[in-house]
Amino acid sequence: MHPRIEDYALIGDEQTAALVGRDGSVDWLCLPRFDSGACFARLLGDEDNGHWRIAPKGAPGPCARRAYRPDTLVLDTEWDTPDGSVRVTDLMPQRDRAPDLVRIVEGLSGRVTVRSTLRLRFDYGSIVPWMRRSDGHRVAVAGPDSAWLRSEPAVRTWGEHFGTHSEFTIAAGEKVAFVLTWHPSHDPRPPLIDPYEALEHSVEDWRAWAARCRYDGPHRDAVVRSLITLKALTYAPTGGIVAAPTTSLPEEPGGVRNWDYRYCWLRDSTLTLGALLSAGYQEEAEAWRNWLLRAVAGNPADLQIMYGLAGERRLPEYELPWLSGFAGSAPVRVGNDAVRQLQLDVYGEVMDSLSLARRSGLSTKPHMWSMQCALLTFLRGAWRQPDEGLWEVRGGRRHFVHSKVMVWVAADRAVRTLEENPSLRGDMDGWRALREEVHREVCEKGYDAERNTFTQSYGSRELDAALLLIPRVGFLPPGDPRVVGTVDAVRAELGEGGFVRRYSTDTTGVDGLPGGEGTFLVCSFWLADALHMTGRTKEARELFERLVGLANDVGLLAEEYQVGRDGTPGRQLGNFPQAFSHIGLVNTALALYGEERAG
Repeated sequence: MHPRIEDYALIGDEQTAALVGRDGSVDWLCLPRFDSGACFARLLGDEDNGHWRIAPKGAPGPCARRAYRPDTLVLDTEWDTPDGSVRVTDLMPQRDRAPDLVRIVEGLSGRVTVRSTLRLRFDYGSIVPWMRRSDGHRVAVAGPDSAWLRSEPAVRTWGEHFGTHSEFTIAAGEKVAFVLTWHPSHDPRPPLIDPYEALEHSVEDWRAWAARCRYDGPHRDAVVRSLITLKALTYAPTGGIVAAPTTSLPEEPGGVRNWDYRYCWLRDSTLTLGALLSAGYQEEAEAWRNWLLRAVAGNPADLQIMYGLAGERRLPEYELPWLSGFAGSAPVRVGNDAVRQLQLDVYGEVMDSLSLARRSGLSTKPHMWSMQCALLTFLRGAWRQPDEGLWEVRGGRRHFVHSKVMVWVAADRAVRTLEENPSLRGDMDGWRALREEVHREVCEKGYDAERNTFTQSYGSRELDAALLLIPRVGFLPPGDPRVVGTVDAVRAELGEGGFVRRYSTDTTGVDGLPGGEGTFLVCSFWLADALHMTGRTKEARELFERLVGLANDVGLLAEEYQVGRDGTPGRQLGNFPQAFSHIGLVNTALALYGEERAG
């Protein structure tokens, strides 16, 4: 049986990340960056596409228990066998030069025979490397990639069936360490690390970082775990934060809604910045803001909805036909054609982010305001166009209400910035006029008076969960009857099992794709926020409790959740772990409890 998405845990070094299953197998790892080719791709195929399992010999299935060490990204996985108990500790220490994957086996009781099976497959599981021995190590080379496997001298290692195998017996109190190190094949081997020192330093560093969290309200552990996950999804050299470390985990089992999320989306920018600043992570917020400024620099007409880790603009989409997909969900895609879409909302998100950064005391940059003015100049001439909208639909452009609301946000934040900073210069009258015009049009064309709700697009009767953000961004006050009506309509028409779908995939074909998807977790957090803002805090907190309960056993959330039916359990869907979901958790916790308990 194929693992479920929630069967995985995350480890990483802030430049890439690995997914470790309950069975002790590392099934996904891209080296040296999040967006590099995977050397372990079993997640999207089978064992021959690469994985590394360490577990008691003969153990057929999942571990007895696993957990992160408190306030760290160090994972402990434990098995109980008739002969004793054993623990495998997995981590990726922050790198000096090369990425290292450290796996430490420790005997807890009795004497347990442990087996390690390593199958390296470069380029997303398609290339079997040439293996050789060198200085007591196993070395894998294929084209530009090289990886070194190091273990204790007493552990015998051999090659068999295009894999590297080890088997040893470990007693209580004994430890055996393995280190897998990647480097470009044309470079010499990087310096070796001490795996036990790396473990000690990783624990210390993560706990020191987690201790900076200012939030001290209910579910603090879930908030800290979400913040650690966001930190792990940060590409440290640039400050960019990937939406997820995976590609093509399905939004519908067996379906085609499988996308590459190993890039940085502007749609996440304001919510990410707000979460980091409110939780006390000023340095990380500034790094994200600086990435944003570098990424969007250039002609405002060329603003993209997403960029690469360092701000790369070309992210061509193609398929990997040799991978069968997670649980048979094909195709597997690399790159993302949505990068070429027009989404007018990103202008509002950039303006909102930079406004928040300025108000929060982040250092200003000399070109920041002039760039914002250029964005507004472009937007004044472009805002009447239809676009593909926040959700990157592939069914044709429409006049999406959320996109127009975010145009209003862009103008509003520009006006507010001038009002709060008299030394700046800008077209105050023109931006005010734009703000008023957009507001008037949205209320006329994007509102269904008969049903007392805003709609997904002009003239449509469909709804969109992004409408829940209307009071959050300040387009209308929370007490406005149109806001309350919209919140109630979204909950009624897009609700499923108490959670919220992004939009209906049943009848309209708005996204141009077959099949459906699960409830969208960040949208469900938005519903909790909207309920709180409209005076229904008790209902908001009840929903928040349920959402926190959807996290897997190590506190991680995917993009979506499929509600169970007819006695079947629910399951997580989509790329994993998903930054947007964890951002939603942090922001909702801060909204519901932050004023009471934040330090």
